[in-house]
Amino acid sequence: RKQSGMKPPRSEEGSLRDSVPQAGFRAAALTFPVSHENKEDFLMKNIAYYNGKTAPIEEMMVPMNDRACYFGDGVYDATIAVNHVPMHFDDHIDRIYRSAKLIDIDIPMEKAEMKAMLQSLVDQVEGDSLFVYWQVTRGVGMRNHPYRGVDGKPSIWAWVRPNGMRDVYGAYKCITMEDTRFLHCNIKTINLLPAVIANQRAEEAGCDETIFHRGDRVTECSHSNVHILKGGVLHTAPCDNLILPGIARAHILEICRELDIPVVEEPFTMEELMNADEVFFSSSSALTCRVGEIDGKPVGLRDEATFARIRDAYQNKVKEECGK
Repeated sequence: RKQSGMKPPRSEEGSLRDSVPQAGFRAAALTFPVSHENKEDFLMKNIAYYNGKTAPIEEMMVPMNDRACYFGDGVYDATIAVNHVPMHFDDHIDRIYRSAKLIDIDIPMEKAEMKAMLQSLVDQVEGDSLFVYWQVTRGVGMRNHPYRGVDGKPSIWAWVRPNGMRDVYGAYKCITMEDTRFLHCNIKTINLLPAVIANQRAEEAGCDETIFHRGDRVTECSHSNVHILKGGVLHTAPCDNLILPGIARAHILEICRELDIPVVEEPFTMEELMNADEVFFSSSSALTCRVGEIDGKPVGLRDEATFARIRDAYQNKVKEECGK
């Protein structure tokens, strides 16, 4: 794929929508009635979308009264696009609609329309590995806690930028923290302050991720799910209100069943975490990341054969889905 890095010419107002029709495609409909070669000449470094408007991320402006700004009143989803193919696309689309329904947000766009919009954004950005993020907020209105009187309709935000994936062959370090988040972790809300703090603490400790626990029960990580292998059996927390139903998690369980690796979806303890044969975390941007140290103590790395079967099968699944 040719990656020129050239941007479409801009009008004096700086609006991408004002200029791109000259290149033969419409930003409003986000479609490309131009040849593949011509499209490559106009690939961008990144792109953002807000309620029908598009621009580079650095130039996009949103209303101050969007409820995302005051209350984090919305839901989001994200995935990686490999070779310009968003990974597990339908699964992520379905999840954001489920999350929105759980907080009384009626997304003003059909699923197929949302997919088309996001795919068109992906198609406009250069790079073989892209991070695709989108969120739906309750909309715009003067700051007020009750939301029944919010004017207009929910707002849709999105952006796409290049993003490398984690090394699936490395060994990662984690810390642990008491899980003091609220009891709606199954909703992928944009309220992420606990995760932000937990990630900061991991970084300060020279680690890669934070594993949460509620008392002795392990729940999940700050932005991924966590799993253990013991005696050739995969153990993972159940999908209740204490964890996010991860898309990568679901595909890992499917892979285990295909490989005849037993799966136990039950709570496991901190002691079981520290004594596991293998510990790994998963997400759509990380796939499977093996853990070799928790809170400064060596863990896992004792059943590479089973872990490698899961890791390699997931790698092959992504290659089949994304054509690379």
